[in-house]
Amino acid sequence: MTAQSVFLRSSLVMAISLGLAGLAQAQEHPEKPTYDYEKCYGAARAGKNDCFTATNSCAGTTQQDGQKDARIYSPKGTCEKIVGGSLGPG
Repeated sequence: MTAQSVFLRSSLVMAISLGLAGLAQAQEHPEKPTYDYEKCYGAARAGKNDCFTATNSCAGTTQQDGQKDARIYSPKGTCEKIVGGSLGPG
């Protein structure tokens, strides 16, 4: 194995590692709020959901407003006052 091939392989491994580390940091898993909350489905704007859905793996990844299975944390008693908001998915 030549010095050039060792350098190329180590560079490739480093590039892949940095890419994977960036993906891991991009996934958001927000903590539960400290206030009294309820899970409010269907009220999240695109890219503003607080949790994963059937088609998205983490928070902040929904593609459309009001996706029925996307949820946000809302103060207790306010979800059903939000247009499209529901206490259950669907």
